[in-house]
Amino acid sequence: MSKTDKTRKIPKPMSGLYKVIKVVLTYPLRFLCNMRVRGTENEPAADKGAYLVIANHRTWADPIYLCCVLKHGQPHFMAKKELFRIPLLNVLIRALGAYPVNRGGADVGAVKHTIEMLKAGVCVGMFPQGHRYNKVDPRKTSVKTGAAMIALKAGVPVLPVFIKVKNNKHFFLCRKEVIVGKPITIEEMNYDPEAPGEYQRVADYLFERVCELGD
Repeated sequence: MSKTDKTRKIPKPMSGLYKVIKVVLTYPLRFLCNMRVRGTENEPAADKGAYLVIANHRTWADPIYLCCVLKHGQPHFMAKKELFRIPLLNVLIRALGAYPVNRGGADVGAVKHTIEMLKAGVCVGMFPQGHRYNKVDPRKTSVKTGAAMIALKAGVPVLPVFIKVKNNKHFFLCRKEVIVGKPITIEEMNYDPEAPGEYQRVADYLFERVCELGD
């Protein structure tokens, strides 16, 4: 195990600081961000175990939108490791659920840590597109296999969320609708470990379920 792996600890499913910030800021942020929310009843209850939430990705604020919408789980997100070198920011973003990843290459340790978190009952958030795509139809972007592989190896359901804006063009004060879909079970993914290209097929299937919410 590498030095980086040893420094990764499984966080609490929901930190005390996150609870305070969520109570104080959720509704002001939803108002300021001009956000409408649908489908929150689809989010699994806290006692149902962890899930992987996935969404389309247009802006750096997307993780904030997801945190404002989800009531029962605290989604933990990967963040570039450089942010954790800033002392005060390191403490804050860790408390809010972020954990480091090396974006310069394949960070196997971060992937293993994510799977361990989900197995331990900690919710995780991911954006299958891998990058932000503003002013682009999400269906016309490529999809990475990471979210599918992590969900399958952790054995957790996937909660699809679509962040909808007019003409696929996001800006701060634009009207946005965040739509939470029904959880996708492992059985629905119909994964065949013997078939070639299964991670990509499952990844495409999961992201299509995300996109369907915006139709």
